[in-house]
Amino acid sequence: MTKVNQRIEILFLYDVSFNNPNGDPLDENKPRIDYSTNYNIVTDVRLKRTIRDFILEYKKMDIFVKEERKENKENKELKSKEEKIKELGGNSNKESLLEKFIDIRLFGCTIAVEKNTIALTGPVQFKFGRSLHKVDLQYIKGTTVMPSGEGKQQGTMTSKYILPYSLISFYGVINEKAAETQNINLTYQDIDILFESMWNGTNSLATTSKIGHRSVMLMAIYYKPGTFYQIGNLDHLIEIKSDKKDEEIRKIDEYILTTDRLIEKLTEAKDKIEKVKIKYIPELKLSKEIEGNEILIENFNF
Repeated sequence: MTKVNQRIEILFLYDVSFNNPNGDPLDENKPRIDYSTNYNIVTDVRLKRTIRDFILEYKKMDIFVKEERKENKENKELKSKEEKIKELGGNSNKESLLEKFIDIRLFGCTIAVEKNTIALTGPVQFKFGRSLHKVDLQYIKGTTVMPSGEGKQQGTMTSKYILPYSLISFYGVINEKAAETQNINLTYQDIDILFESMWNGTNSLATTSKIGHRSVMLMAIYYKPGTFYQIGNLDHLIEIKSDKKDEEIRKIDEYILTTDRLIEKLTEAKDKIEKVKIKYIPELKLSKEIEGNEILIENFNF
């Protein structure tokens, strides 16, 4: 399998409807908000969890960092990396871990077991995601009915925080030099699995707190090998325009995604770009279509 030998930039958009994209356990599990701007924030850890879970559950590949569940399906805490190494019989050399676990090849790891320290910086890194608009944080109250004894039922008050709508953008970079200098055998097959897991993994989130997630757009810019160039901060090159106030937006057809600056930057860098791969849902309205007049455009096929 061919090693990745070029810089790749990633722009990923997904939306969330009447749910909590990423709760903060230190703040009543509220959706994370930048209170200076009222924009929704999602950690890179949340996106990596989505990717890992899809790889494990649907691609049937083992991963290093995974949730363990009890028989009643409640989440257990993540096992420590040290515990995972001991389960592997103490086989903690870097080469064996890289060969076995795709999430280490993608995201790296830091492990210290019995005086054996492994520190790998993942070639794939994401910034925190952020919404492209101000959001409307809502506090919802309700009741549940739980049996409290034979023939008896007892109502229990419940409450949670949700966002009626959030269009979230993630920016990421696949750094081929980070893989090369650390002898990480990151392959194009690994990257294909990464992209498939981002898109289909987001669409597969079906827990109570995560249903209502939908992948909207995925773009990957493949630069020519040896150019060591990237446009940077692709998420800053797009915005939405709507006749409604940001906080009133509830559906994808209530705004247009402006892509003019993004296309301008792509055109400026066309001599450094090998190709652009893209996928977006038909419901997304763009101010300007991303076409292949001067740049080779390919569609993701998952």
